[in-house]
Amino acid sequence: MTDVIDELHRRGLIAQSTDEDALRKHLGEGPVTYYCGFDPTAPSLHVGHLLQFMVLRALQRAGHQPIVLVGGATGLVGDPRPASERQLNDKDTVADWVDRIRRRVAPFLDLPAERDGLRTPIYVDNLDWTAPLSAIDFLRDLGKHFRVNRMLAKEAVSARLNSDAGISYTEFSYQILQANDFLELHGRHGCTLQSGGSDQWGNITAGVDLVRRTEGATVHALATPLVTTADGRKIGKTEGATVWLDPELTSPYAFFQYWLNLDDVDARTWLPLFSERTGEEITALIAESVERPAARAPQRALAEELTRLVHGPDELRRAEAAGRALFGREDLRSLDAPSLAAALQEAGSVTVEGETPTLAALFQRSGLVSSLSEARRTVKEGGAYLNNERVTDADAVPAEADWLPGGWLVLRRGKRVVAGVRRRPR
Repeated sequence: MTDVIDELHRRGLIAQSTDEDALRKHLGEGPVTYYCGFDPTAPSLHVGHLLQFMVLRALQRAGHQPIVLVGGATGLVGDPRPASERQLNDKDTVADWVDRIRRRVAPFLDLPAERDGLRTPIYVDNLDWTAPLSAIDFLRDLGKHFRVNRMLAKEAVSARLNSDAGISYTEFSYQILQANDFLELHGRHGCTLQSGGSDQWGNITAGVDLVRRTEGATVHALATPLVTTADGRKIGKTEGATVWLDPELTSPYAFFQYWLNLDDVDARTWLPLFSERTGEEITALIAESVERPAARAPQRALAEELTRLVHGPDELRRAEAAGRALFGREDLRSLDAPSLAAALQEAGSVTVEGETPTLAALFQRSGLVSSLSEARRTVKEGGAYLNNERVTDADAVPAEADWLPGGWLVLRRGKRVVAGVRRRPR
């Protein structure tokens, strides 16, 4: 088997492991069944979860058997957060989110083009074995193996205990439920490795310990680093909004633009984490970024690779075409109405009805300028564009032929500041 630990280290994907030498030997002895779990606390996973799929995919390429767990049971409880109690969602909502997430993540590991030698992933829901547990079984068969002092030491639990919010027994019990998942998967599928984020390390190692206590078996764990931007923000947050993997929540265009607009420092740091390119290719891209930062080579590499992975090659082509069209490098009329709408909704847009205002008024309403006088000055200086054509008359009214598919106009100030105007259907 391929020594995948070296690859994971090269990419910076291992922050912690239980016994690396033993794990390396275990992986080298034959196909290993491993798992990673995702809780349906929202209708979609977000870009931060992609790090776990990088580990899942690397292990799969090395010949090992992946299990993807979507937690219909743990999603009803919620892992404790450091600041406040989670809002509990109803069972029907969580069940719907389990289904949505499972359908969205399947393409990451179901790879027809690379099927030779790869093991088909197993998808499980921990509600299947958690729901039948009685309260007595939970306390006698599971609870007796956990020491409260160790559970209290978990960072999020400790923070809540010392806050006014406190912590409920519901959230406090989460660690036992997640640990039981490892035990169940060990018994049902021979699973011997769990991966997850560093913030889950206490829960992950609780599962390792539970398998040892109940089965006398040695199992393994590894954790990925916590990824933040250079200024300390969580990955996947942009202007307060989350970048989701579901195209209904974050359009493929917005997803593509998120990676394309990364800060240079973040792009260079994240490239090895999220790209499956070779070490030599990554080194070359980072060197190019240092020598020619304006080319944004790491950003473009991540945008292309991850958009293709999450949304497929067709949506990647549409996202690239939309970006080129918005900024004047391609005919706007080459875009279909949904792609144009998605791009302009992300860029910012206003709606007009009735008589169409002048271009100066539209520039002001869209927020590209603060006043009509500033709009006229921008036009005079040659910095105003309608549908990528330079505007010469600030008081002109867009003609019927100017309206693009879906009832849109594209306004641009300078090279990169864009806004849309949508005509309300009559």
